[in-house]
Amino acid sequence: MADRVVIRDNAPELRYELLVDGEPAGFIAYRRRPSAIALIHTDVEPRFEGQGLGTRLVEGALADIRERGLRVVPICPFVRSYLDHHPEFRDLVGSDTQVPD
Repeated sequence: MADRVVIRDNAPELRYELLVDGEPAGFIAYRRRPSAIALIHTDVEPRFEGQGLGTRLVEGALADIRERGLRVVPICPFVRSYLDHHPEFRDLVGSDTQVPD
């Protein structure tokens, strides 16, 4: 499935999009801040659930945020859970961008 999956930033719509074979399969809605992106809500279409695509979407968004030299504000519970289990991305959450529990 790796070749069939694309994650892209749709900046006009303020969301990262997940496409499978060119078909919309999910998204992460976000808000822009001057030096950070607040990841608000993750959604995967029901027929694509259970395939690890939500995880791939979060990984793709975080990789893009890192590449752009920005920080992340993990508001979405799914994103926060991902960060709890993947310390390699925790450096993206700076003390100035953390959301209280």
